[in-house]
Amino acid sequence: MSAARSIVTRAGDDGTTGLLYGQRVPKDHFQIEAVGACDELNAALGVAKAAGTDLTQRAELERIQQDLVALMGEVACAEADVARYAESKFRKVGADELARVDGAIKALEARSLRYEGWATPGANLHAAALDLARTAARRAERRLASLPAQGRSVRAVLLQYINRVSDLLWLMARAAEQ
Repeated sequence: MSAARSIVTRAGDDGTTGLLYGQRVPKDHFQIEAVGACDELNAALGVAKAAGTDLTQRAELERIQQDLVALMGEVACAEADVARYAESKFRKVGADELARVDGAIKALEARSLRYEGWATPGANLHAAALDLARTAARRAERRLASLPAQGRSVRAVLLQYINRVSDLLWLMARAAEQ
């Protein structure tokens, strides 16, 4: 019988963490900030998913969470490893995932949701959770958008995807209010 693995590695005790293919960087490295923002979004989506009862919406939030895991993997490799990652068997966010989110947006827009001006979150727990996730999506978007200035390329579809996710979450929140 083998002993259980511990989550404690102590490798980060010096203030560094590992990128996907092993390169060590400071924990406040720009890529780690971007991955962390996406991880926060993933957790916020979990709260929104748990707070809702609509099975279709829950399934979409789950798919977005799965997409985020793929997106984080891509962002978590060094610029020198981008080609290696592109050729890998790792799942990647692409045009199909973007089209799926666009379709979910169109479906909500077809419902002619009522809203005027700036939304004030908190009409109910589910809407508030979706708005919290939306703000996390916007932070993740800002972190991803900042990567090229730091020397880390980002495929355009990743920025488009995270932008659409925030739009979808805004619409979901308005629907939850009604």
